Amino acid sequence: MDILFFKAAVAAYLVSAVAYGFSLTTRQVSAARAGAWFLFAAFFCHSASFFAHFAASAGRTPLASIYETLSLFVWAMTGAYLVLQFKTKTRVLGAFISPVAVVVMIFASVRLGGEVNLPDALRSSLVPVHVFLSVIGEALFVIAAAAAGMYLIQNRLIKNRGKRSLSRYLPSLQDLDRIHHVCLMAGFPVLTLGIFIGSIWARTAWGSAWQWDPKQVWTLAFWLSYAFLLHQRLAIGWKGHRAALFSVVALAVVIALFIAGAAFFPTVHRFA
Repeated sequence: MDILFFKAAVAAYLVSAVAYGFSLTTRQVSAARAGAWFLFAAFFCHSASFFAHFAASAGRTPLASIYETLSLFVWAMTGAYLVLQFKTKTRVLGAFISPVAVVVMIFASVRLGGEVNLPDALRSSLVPVHVFLSVIGEALFVIAAAAAGMYLIQNRLIKNRGKRSLSRYLPSLQDLDRIHHVCLMAGFPVLTLGIFIGSIWARTAWGSAWQWDPKQVWTLAFWLSYAFLLHQRLAIGWKGHRAALFSVVALAVVIALFIAGAAFFPTVHRFA
């Protein structure tokens, strides 16, 4: 049953991405509205998949493999975005969120339902809490970067008088900067708590909170980048274009580090 709901979620994410893309090319609000409803349907099916998967996991945490974690990331990102959309009415931002959801969900489906061998270290009750908080924090930062990316596009369009029709269709610069700020403020403490709990678990499991593991280095780089950005926003007053550009570049660099680390270096975080 969990696989059926998962496939339905992937299909709904795909339709949502197509609808959002169509809304951007045609400047039709109705298409963005349809994309939002399909995104909500995808989140509903995805949630049902998680509940069914947890019920069938026979006491095992359903967040042990990279594929389950990626699925959680999409779920958290989509849920957080839908809340923001309801609060701010910025439906078009879903054109940046839904394609990410589709790509990650397709990758997560590669090992859907596969066997997961859990080492004793992962049987701690701290593991699902660490994973859950860390992934939610990372998902909020991705939404922040998406809002920042759309801010850069909108800022460019406003300066280019030949593109005014699309500029009127996109959210205002003020709304995009506010979403960027809210996601940063919410994601940073959540990720920090997740890292802290993970360090407690690592010290218990491996005798040291720091292993120079690629995943730890990637997470630290992620945390430091956004800690710097938050400091600059709150203490120095960074807003608008400068903060948006830093957010997008920081996310791109950290993703590159994550891919390189996962591809070329061994990691104690690879469990399936």
